[in-house]
Amino acid sequence: MNLFGGVIPVTGISFLLFCVFAILFVGYALGRITIKGVSLGDAGVFIIALLFGALFYGPLEGQLMLGDVNYAEQALTIIENLGLILFVTSVGFIAGPKFFGNMKKNFKSYVLLGLIIILAGGLAAAGCISMGEVFGYGSTITDQDGFVAMIVGLLSGSLTSTPAFSAAKATVAAEYTGLVSVGHGIAYIFGVIGVVLFVQLIPKLTKANMDEERAKLVQSTGGEETKKNAVGKLFHLDDHGFAVFALAAVLGTFLGKIKIPLSSAGLDGTCFSLTTTGGCLLSSLIFGHFGRIGKLNIMPDQHTLKLFRELGLVLFLVGAGIPGGAEFVATFDIMYFVYGMIMTIVPMIIGFLFAKYVLKLSLLNNLGALTGGMTSTPALGTLISTAGTEDVAAAYAATYPIALIAVVLVSQFLIILF
Repeated sequence: MNLFGGVIPVTGISFLLFCVFAILFVGYALGRITIKGVSLGDAGVFIIALLFGALFYGPLEGQLMLGDVNYAEQALTIIENLGLILFVTSVGFIAGPKFFGNMKKNFKSYVLLGLIIILAGGLAAAGCISMGEVFGYGSTITDQDGFVAMIVGLLSGSLTSTPAFSAAKATVAAEYTGLVSVGHGIAYIFGVIGVVLFVQLIPKLTKANMDEERAKLVQSTGGEETKKNAVGKLFHLDDHGFAVFALAAVLGTFLGKIKIPLSSAGLDGTCFSLTTTGGCLLSSLIFGHFGRIGKLNIMPDQHTLKLFRELGLVLFLVGAGIPGGAEFVATFDIMYFVYGMIMTIVPMIIGFLFAKYVLKLSLLNNLGALTGGMTSTPALGTLISTAGTEDVAAAYAATYPIALIAVVLVSQFLIILF
């Protein structure tokens, strides 16, 4: 039996869903293991998805074959994108009520931090290119252009940045796009896990009092905002807010498709766009800020937002993790993996120290902005659990757009420069 007139086998879809739920169960169990107060949390799902991809991607491909066409990659992309939309739209709604007040008070700090983090990552990438020139590039690459393509791919993976990945592929010569993909896949794993562990370790290492830090966060983001909306008198399209959530996601998707040319070739050349992630984040921030249009409530129920945020995050991790595991095994090179680690660790530490000692941001404001500057969606989910407050999402949402634009430009600059 086939679905949609023989497009995808129903048995293949059933097998895929079975695998997804099995990964979620085992991944959550792994994430609950705590060692000295530190756990993988939702990243446990990512680890299990990686292992599944490394060991069982072949059988999954076999179940989703129709003739000579393999639909496994497309199906996992759908799961990844659905999860990303659910997560970032939820974050936007949650951060919306405080976002603009927070930006007004800390705008310069967020801009500077986003730029510093990405510039540090770019300098680390340039350093890795220079190291490659000294040591003869790598075991599989013998020319500079190919090595630069690999490094730029590593940079996008180390910062888990899909826009930078896409921009790099569009900028390098056609014969090197595969190397960008390989680099992205190799660095992506530590790019996720490294930041997830960092936002948990720092509060432990600094022996932070989380009650005090939460109070500082409220103060640093402009204090508690109250709206005079008489919620009971507002008109709700549905009890849970699914309708307005869907509207924000639809508008955000269209917004993310808008392309701004970055070269004289116009839309045929290199372009910048917010992507679906940035578009959904921006639209939901605006919805969350206003909360209503006249007597129409445009703010989903908080329980709905928490559920979609968690569901979206783990679906994203599964969708990205399974093919990532398969690709990692096929393309792994220890030298490139080390380069990717450098490009994650250097900007992360520099960003944290700059925010703490120069910008004087409170710990949770610092870490929230850091996850945005590192464009790390999984780390934000972990930080919310670690901090015990969703207010950190406002700092993430403020820094993320700055980093998003900067990492695209830095990736292209590296290709042009070298």
